[in-house]
Amino acid sequence: MPDTLPFPPRMGSNAGQPLSRRDGPLKVTGAATFAADNHPEGMLYAVPATAAIARGRVTGMNVAAARAHPGVVEVYTPANRPPLMHDPDEKLGLFGMRMEALQNDSVRYAGQPIAFVVAETLEAATEGAALLAPEYAAEPARVTAETGERYTPERVGFGGPLSVGAGDIEAGLAAAAHRLETRFETPDQYHNAMEPHALVAQWDGDKLTLDTPNQAIVMACGLFAAYFGIPAENIHLRSPFLGGGFGSKAVPTGAQILTILAARELGRPVKLALTRQQMFGPVGHRARTWQTLRMGLDGAGKLTALHHHSTGATSSFDDFIEPAAAASRTLYASPAILTTHDGIRLDTGTPGAMRAPGEASGSAALEVAIDEAAEVCGMNPLAFRLANYAEVEPITGKPYSSKALRECYEAGAKAFGWASRPLAPRQMRDEAGMLTGWGMGTAVFHCPMFPASAEAVIRADGTAVIRTSGADMGQGAWTALAQIGAAALGLDPDQVEFESGHSHLPDAGVAGGSGHTASAGQALHNAGEDAVARLAELASTDPASPLYGTGNAGVLARRGRLYARDDESRSESYAEILARAGKPQVEGTGKGARDPASAETYALQAHGAVFAEVKVDPELGQMRVSRMIGAFAAGRIINPKLARSQYLGGMIWGLSFALHEEAIHDRRTGRIVNADFAGYHVPVNADVPEMEAIMIHEDDPHVNVLGVKGVGEIGITGSVGAVANAIWHATGFRPHRFPVRIEDVLPSLS
Repeated sequence: MPDTLPFPPRMGSNAGQPLSRRDGPLKVTGAATFAADNHPEGMLYAVPATAAIARGRVTGMNVAAARAHPGVVEVYTPANRPPLMHDPDEKLGLFGMRMEALQNDSVRYAGQPIAFVVAETLEAATEGAALLAPEYAAEPARVTAETGERYTPERVGFGGPLSVGAGDIEAGLAAAAHRLETRFETPDQYHNAMEPHALVAQWDGDKLTLDTPNQAIVMACGLFAAYFGIPAENIHLRSPFLGGGFGSKAVPTGAQILTILAARELGRPVKLALTRQQMFGPVGHRARTWQTLRMGLDGAGKLTALHHHSTGATSSFDDFIEPAAAASRTLYASPAILTTHDGIRLDTGTPGAMRAPGEASGSAALEVAIDEAAEVCGMNPLAFRLANYAEVEPITGKPYSSKALRECYEAGAKAFGWASRPLAPRQMRDEAGMLTGWGMGTAVFHCPMFPASAEAVIRADGTAVIRTSGADMGQGAWTALAQIGAAALGLDPDQVEFESGHSHLPDAGVAGGSGHTASAGQALHNAGEDAVARLAELASTDPASPLYGTGNAGVLARRGRLYARDDESRSESYAEILARAGKPQVEGTGKGARDPASAETYALQAHGAVFAEVKVDPELGQMRVSRMIGAFAAGRIINPKLARSQYLGGMIWGLSFALHEEAIHDRRTGRIVNADFAGYHVPVNADVPEMEAIMIHEDDPHVNVLGVKGVGEIGITGSVGAVANAIWHATGFRPHRFPVRIEDVLPSLS
C-alpha cells in the first residue's frame, strides 16, 4: 500500500493550511446560485397560507375568491389535496418528523400551513393566500409551562436515552459538606439562517429535479421519494450553496412536499420561498427547557453528586425533547452522576436539531451552576473546575481518545488575564465607571460520524477529480474536503477538481453534528488512497517503470509523483505512468465510517474553555459583552482559517443565547409576536466585541483515521455560561433564565 500521509505540508500538500474558501469569490461576486435563484421555463410560484391560531380547526376559507384572483392557477386545501404515498403524520427514518401537508383541517400551532396557493407570479400567489380569509373554531392555546401537558417521553433527541447515570445520587448528597439546588430556564430559539427555506420542483415523467438547500442530500432523496412512490434514484437534488442550515435543512417539510405535489399535478415547475415570518414554526427550532441541578460538594470543593434534570418542550403531535441534561454526563468528575429528562407538550411547531442540540441549552445551565458551586466553596471558578477535572469519562469510565482541556484552560486564562480576577463580585469598574465582570465556561461537544462514500479519479494529465455529495452551508466544506482529498492524492488543491452538492454523487452522509468533515473527509481520504494504490500497481508491475518491483516496499505519493519508499531517486509522475499504460485515468473509491471499537473503547469529545468580559451600566442595567476569548482542542485542524471562523461563530451564537435571542408567544393566540428580524434579536456587528479563538494542538489516533473531531458547534457550549458568569461577577446577580434581561439585573444595582 502507498503511504500518502494525510497532512504533510513538507510534501507539498496544503491540508492543514489556512486556505481561503473556494466558494468565496462566487459568493461575494453574486455568482453563487442558491435555490431560489433558479427560474426554469414556465415556473409557477407557491405561497402557503398559515394559521393565525395555535389550536383548533379551520372551519372555512374563501377559496373561490382566491381562485378568482388574476394569476392564481390553483388553491390546495385539505378538501382537494392530491394523495400522497406516505402519511405526513408517520415519521420516516431516524431524523424524520411528522409534518403538516393539508392532511386535515386541524390546527396544531400558529404559522402552520393550512392552504397552498399556486400562481403565475409571487405577488398573485401572496394576494391569493390573503384572500382566503380563513375562519376558525379556536381552542385555548397551550404555550406556557402552566398550560402545557406534562409527560414522560420514551427517548430524547434523536433516539437518546431518557436517563443515564452512575453511582448513588442521594447518598452523595447526604454525605456532602455543601448542597446546592438551582433552576434555570432557556427560551425558544428559531431557525433564522441567512437563506430562508426554498425549493424549486420540476417533474419529467416520474423523474424529479429539486433545487433546495439541504444538509443530507442523498438521505433526503429517499425521504422525498417515499411521499411520491418513486425510487430515490429518480430524484436529482441539487444543493451547491446553502445560506446556513444549523440543523433545519436536512429533512422534508410539509410546504416542500406540497410544492412538489403541485408541480406534479400542474405539469409545471413550482417554486417555494418561505418568508422570514414563515420560518417561525414549520422548520424546527430550539425548544424551551426548564432545568434543575442538584449538587453535593465535599469540604475540598469536589463534587460528591451531580443530578441534572431537564424538562423540554415539544409539540402537541410529535416528540423531540432537547437532550439538555446530557451536558452533565461528560465534563466533571463525581462518584454519582444522574441525568434525567421529561417533556411538556405545547401548541407549537415541533422542535428539532439546532446548532449544538442539547449541549447548548444544557451547558448554559451547567456552567452557571458550576460557578455557583465554586462560590459556595469560596473557590476561583477555574480552580474549582480543575479540582473536578475528569481524567476519564465520568459515567462510563472510558479513557478519552484525547483530551487537551487543561491546556485550553491554561492558554485561555493566560490570554484573557484571568489570574488578576478578584474573587468577589462588583470589584471592577472601567474608566467610564461601568461595572466590569469576568466569567468563564467549559466547552464540550461529542464527535459523531455518519456513513459516507466518495470517489477519486487521477486523470491522464496528472490532475484529479474527487466526488462526494457534500453540503457546504457556510462552514467551508468545499475547501476543507478538497484539502483532505488532495492530500490523500499527493496533489495540491489547485490540481484537484471537487464535485459536490448534488445527489447523483456518492453519499456524503449528514452535514450536521460537527461530523461532516470527519465523515465525508475520511471517505475522500480513503478514495484518494485507493486511486493512488491503483496507480502504484500499474507502475510496480511495469518493467519499463523506474518503480518496477516496488510492490512490497511500497511507494510515497507527493506533488503528483510516486517515489519508491526505499529509494526516492526512483520516481515517476502520475501522467507518465498513465501514458505508458495507455489509460485515460485510474479510479478509487472510499468509505467513511467510525471503527466501532473506537466508540466502544474511548470517550470521543472535543473540549474548550471560553472567557468573557461583560460591562454593565450601573444606572441603566444595560449589559454589553466587551471581550471574549476561547481556547479549543478539536483534534487535527484541516484549515485553521475555517476553524477559527467556526469557533467565532459559535461564540457569537453563545453571546446571542445569553443576551439577545428569544421567541415570545402571545399567551392568548399562541402566535409568536416577534417573528421577524425587527423583534427577534440576534447580535449585529455593534454587539460583537473583540473576539479571539485559540487552537490547541491535539493528536488523536483513535477518533478516526484523520484525527478530526469537528469545530462547528463546540463554540456555543461554554460561551453562554461565560457571559452569564461575567454578569454575576460584574453585578452580584446570578442569571437563571436566558436571555438575561435588564429588568433581571436592575434590582441588584439599587
